[in-house]
This record gives sequence, C-alpha cells and structure tokens, in this order.
Amino acid sequence: MSANHSYETLFCLLLLICLTSQAKSQQTILHCGKLIDVETGTILTQKSILVNNGIIDKVTDGYVSPAAGDVVIDLKSKTVMPGLMDMHVHIEHESGPKRYEETFRENDSYVALKATQYCERTLMAGFTTVRDLGGSGVNVSLREAVNNGFIKGPRIYTCEKSIATTGGHADPTNGVKDEYKGDPGPLEGVINSPEEAAKAVRQRYKNGADCIKITSTGGVLSVASDGSGPQFTVDEVAAVVKAANDYNFVTAAHAHGVEGMKRAVMGGIHSIEHGTFMDAEVMAMMKKKGTYYVPTIVAGKFVAEKARIPGFYPVVIVPKALKVGPQIQKTFAEAYKNGVKIAFGTDSGVSIHGENAKEFVYMVEAGMKPMEAIQAATKNAADLLRIYDKGGSIAPGKWADIIAVDEDPTQNIVTMLKVSFVMKNGIVYKK
Repeated sequence: MSANHSYETLFCLLLLICLTSQAKSQQTILHCGKLIDVETGTILTQKSILVNNGIIDKVTDGYVSPAAGDVVIDLKSKTVMPGLMDMHVHIEHESGPKRYEETFRENDSYVALKATQYCERTLMAGFTTVRDLGGSGVNVSLREAVNNGFIKGPRIYTCEKSIATTGGHADPTNGVKDEYKGDPGPLEGVINSPEEAAKAVRQRYKNGADCIKITSTGGVLSVASDGSGPQFTVDEVAAVVKAANDYNFVTAAHAHGVEGMKRAVMGGIHSIEHGTFMDAEVMAMMKKKGTYYVPTIVAGKFVAEKARIPGFYPVVIVPKALKVGPQIQKTFAEAYKNGVKIAFGTDSGVSIHGENAKEFVYMVEAGMKPMEAIQAATKNAADLLRIYDKGGSIAPGKWADIIAVDEDPTQNIVTMLKVSFVMKNGIVYKK
C-alpha cells in the first residue's frame, strides 16, 4: 500500500468520525412555557426538553441555547405534556348507518386503506399510543405499517380479535343467516371452556396480538338482544388470564353487567371496559385486586345520541344503546369518588376517531380534576400497558412523544380538543 493511499484512508476515517460526532451532537430542543409533570401532578414553567434519536435526553431549567445544527421548537406560549394514550379504540372501523353491511361488502385491503385516515386523525389529536381492543386482524397490519413509517398513526398495541363465547358479544356470526353461522371456535376467537380459552389466547399470539380482550358480558352494538348478562365463567376468565400472562399480555374485559364484571375481576382480568352498571361491591373488588377501570364515556354518549336517529342502528340495538349509553358517565363519577384506578379510554370506532379528547371534558364534568384526567391518559395508561419505563411521562430515556395545547388544561380542559403540536418518536407531525 502506498503512502498516499494510507493518508487517504486515514483522512476518510477521520472525516467519518467527525461527521458521526457532529450527527450525534445535533438534537431537537423544545422550549416549553409550561410543562405538565404527570408524575407529581404539577405544572413546571420555562423548561427545555432535549431530544436525541427519538428519545428524551434531558429536561432542564430555562431555555437552552442551541449549538450549531440543533433544531429549536418554540413552545413558550404553549402547555406541553406527554403524548396521550387511549386504552380502548377500534382502529379498523368507525360507526355509521352502513357499518353492518360493510362487514359483508368490504375486503380487508379496503378496510386497511380506510383505517389509514383513522390512524392519522388519532395521531393529530395528540394520541401517540393506543390499545386497539378488537377487529378482524387488519389491526395487526396497521400496527406494522405505522411502526415501519408507511402511514402516520399512533403506536398501536392490539388484541387482534376479541375473544367471546358462542353467541357472545364478539361472536363474529351473530345476526347472520343460519346457513352462515356455523360453529366458530378458538381459531375465530370463540370459546366455551378453559381449554378452548387457552387455545384462543395462543391463537391471538400466533396472529400477532400484543394484548387480549374478552367480552365478559353482552354488548350494545352486537346484533343480539342481551346487552349486559354474563357470558364467561370464572374458570374461563382465569384460563384466559393464565395463558395471557405466559406472553406478558395485558388483559381487558368488556363488561356492562355486574355479574360479568365480578367474574372477570375474580378471574384476574387487568382492566374492566365500560363498566356501565358497576356497583359498590364490584368497585371494592377492583380496588382490592388493583384492577383498572377504562370508562369510555364518549362512546356511551355517542350511541345514545345516534340510537334516536331512525335507521342509524339495527332495531335490536336501539333499546340497549338508550339504556347503557347515558349511564356510563354516572358510573364513572361513582368509581372515581370510590378510588377505583382509572385509565383513559374512549371506544373510538364506536365514536369518531380524532374526537378522543372529548373524554377529558366528560371526565371533568363528572367530577375528576383536570390534572387527574391527564394522568389517566398518560401515567396511568402507561402503567396499565406495562410501558411506563418507555413512555407516559416526559423524562430522560423515554420516548420523545410530546404534545402541546394553547391553554393550560388545568384551567380550561376544553383546550385538549385542539392539540396544536404533536411529536412522536422525536418526529414532528403537527406544528
């Protein structure tokens, strides 16, 4: 090797080292007028957040001066907080008068294409993480498309397909002609024993799920007359939870009626969804077990409103919607007063994607303090998902999922409806 070639090689190496060092030194700096610390429930002022490679590096006092190449984002007039988390969405679809016929007409590819707008709307509303609690399996592909940067959307943790009992709320053959009903089993997410329960969980794992949902009572929007009766035995719930724990899956139980909630909590379920007719006994059980409550008030109000529009829902659904819908906010108020752990969730997909933040308004209307509502959608939600080490607050080492609103939400919660800045993984999506 010639001396000139050696010098050229050394020069290239030094240049590479310098460029790498320069790239590492570049960062994004957010100058925050107000910053919500969800860990302590306080609002800090004049802070800087330093972001490198999609991760929060530091949170410092004052407005840090940038170095050469740094990107500065001026949020001095805003209130900054962690990206929001919604623990109950259905990211594949959205309610409408044609929703039930769409099941028979739309191919998975079309469902996925429509859902890209739901994903983007959700992210632009400030929700950087969601737990998807039931669809066709397209939700798994949506998660991958978001993760790989093909579409804009929140980080998705999905149960893939909800697990039901025969004829239960998530039995996919409810309401169809007899010749199409067949006898769906664990493959399709329908079980009738502890053994089948375990198999259904394992099938969800095989299909790419991140979490598990069961429908432990009847439901409002299924084409069936029962809206609240129990649909799982305690042994079946326990079998689901046991199998889910093997994969470190968080479990959720759709539940409107008291008996179904009791069975779900006794079986070890991690969260109760909706909880419409929850009573004091169930609340006490949940507090003892540490079970989270995910209220979905906005969905209750939505179905009650739309049930009054002729033809919006099939006739069998209307009386259930009118009975269940108005009750959820009242139940939430009681659960909150009784100290049940609460994580934010909307059931968007039943209600409109991108309008998730309406839940904050309804929670505060029912008596929850604005700061606690924000904590329910950040710290508590991350705790429920077992990802508080990665997100749910603004702290060094966590995802750079950061949003901002124009006003102080502890003084005016309605400002949460108009998120003006969205960053996810250090990438700015709305400014």
